[in-house]
Amino acid sequence: MLRFICCCCFSSENSGNERQPLLQPRPPDLTEAGSARQIPPARSALTVRRVGRLVMRRVGVPELDQRFSDAAETFNEQQEHYEALVRHINNLQRSCDCAQGDTLAFAECVGKIREEYKATHRVSIKLKGYDFSFSVLPVGIEGECDDEPLPPHLKLAQDELRGASEKVRATISKGTALQELFGWLLRSKDQMADQVKGAAPTYQEQGRLTENLEENMREVKRAKELSMDYRQRAGEVLTEAAQIAGAYL
Repeated sequence: MLRFICCCCFSSENSGNERQPLLQPRPPDLTEAGSARQIPPARSALTVRRVGRLVMRRVGVPELDQRFSDAAETFNEQQEHYEALVRHINNLQRSCDCAQGDTLAFAECVGKIREEYKATHRVSIKLKGYDFSFSVLPVGIEGECDDEPLPPHLKLAQDELRGASEKVRATISKGTALQELFGWLLRSKDQMADQVKGAAPTYQEQGRLTENLEENMREVKRAKELSMDYRQRAGEVLTEAAQIAGAYL
């Protein structure tokens, strides 16, 4: 037993459930992101019902077990960031009574807020690198009413878009790291198979560990596609923020 590997990313070698799916579904109402065992949804479909974390099986080679563990941990973190991004945008959409559930678009929300508060506040999106923010300034003489608290609706929008910006950056960053991890694993499939066979003490163990490796590789392929989807959708949110910012310069 390799005790130094993060146990949260592996299923137990002696478990009777070792042939069960690696991704254990969570309750359907906890999140919007998809499971790595699912085909990535269509571009407009963000809400799916089965969600699970990527869990890898042990293959009996410490170096490979560590790589699979790193991939699972990084993917699970990216999934959490993406789920949080969806929640932030959906919260904003609900507060503005905008379309929701099948899109991460928020330009309509910003437009509604700008129209509602045009007499009292100047609303805009500011963009700097991978960060964007919801800027609110009181109308009138510069500095006037600066110390007054924002109306609740404006404060909510500011908080949700600040959170969305943070999760966009984190989702994209994790996605970049994952493509390198997944790429190495997929390129090294044959080499890893030889290592696993050589490390197995018995023929029976060789068969079991080889099966674990094959299952891990299937999960890597699925998770890679889903990770790319998360990264692309986060990039679309950033692109929309840039478009909104440019439209009101």
